[in-house]
Amino acid sequence: MNLIDYGFQNSNLFQHMPLFDEISYLGHNQEKVREYKAIREGQGCNLLALNFIRNDEKILWDAVVDFVKRSTINATSSVRGVYIFDLLTIDIHKEIKTFKHAELTSLIINLASKLAPGEIKMIRYSSLYALIHKTAASDWGKITFKTAVDVFKDKPDYLDILIKQILKDYIFSRDPVILLLNDLSLNPIFDLQNETQQERIKKVIANLIPNSIEFIPEVYIQDKYGGRELLSGAKL
Repeated sequence: MNLIDYGFQNSNLFQHMPLFDEISYLGHNQEKVREYKAIREGQGCNLLALNFIRNDEKILWDAVVDFVKRSTINATSSVRGVYIFDLLTIDIHKEIKTFKHAELTSLIINLASKLAPGEIKMIRYSSLYALIHKTAASDWGKITFKTAVDVFKDKPDYLDILIKQILKDYIFSRDPVILLLNDLSLNPIFDLQNETQQERIKKVIANLIPNSIEFIPEVYIQDKYGGRELLSGAKL
């Protein structure tokens, strides 16, 4: 399914990114990196997206996830079938003030009742974008809640380590690779005034160039101040 048809490019995850013609979701790996297949100007590419947050702000993420999870729990008694609810992205700073459990619960119930086994649809509520997948029919209801966020526990100086870790399996990719780091922190980790951090990032990005076979990985970082492409340094 093309997530663009559901307005996914308007989500907080993609709002600063270049426009794509198609985005399909593949899942997420053990490092909590979500994998998408995207098409831009006729060229397919691997798009890796990671939501992450400072360790000392994790309580904000936990609170919003609890809101969403509670809605899926409340919906369970009113649905028939086995489902997976996969939360792709949400603006935690907005939803911690405005989220309404009952509204999301109703959306889940209404959409789940229309799904056939094997079918997947997107749920949009405020800033929330999630996929709901009916895996089996049954006379009772079960909704498994899934999401993924990385908690950044290092000093901000070492943001480059996160970039290297994610891209290590894609250095020799024959297809274009885009890495999107989405910082959910109130106090963003990326800091142009942090000389140590910036020098380390520049070194990591520079090392991508000679190692690339055909395409240099594009690395983007975004936070509450906007987005930036790290190879060119361009603000988005």
